[in-house]
Amino acid sequence: MMTVAILAGSGLAVAAPVAPRPGVVVRSTVSTTDDGDIEVVVRGLTIYVTTSRPIQVKIFTILGQLIVQQNVPAGTTRLNVKARGIYILKAGDATCRITV
Repeated sequence: MMTVAILAGSGLAVAAPVAPRPGVVVRSTVSTTDDGDIEVVVRGLTIYVTTSRPIQVKIFTILGQLIVQQNVPAGTTRLNVKARGIYILKAGDATCRITV
């Protein structure tokens, strides 16, 4: 398992290596604004999003199909996907690529 922390206000784009296996978080680039700190952890087919304030989270397939859209409160929220694959997670204004 790998944890990806997205720190608001950093103004940095961060690159990460390609995941060696499913269940490891992968991020190609992340843009941040003042949405607060966001942490994304993947375990199996479950994606855990921890945030310091309420935000909207969307998960898209690699082909751009929206499969999850949920307003999440501050704290940790569990989101499930049905199949392994590469997804795009958008949390507030931050975007990251994950492998499940």
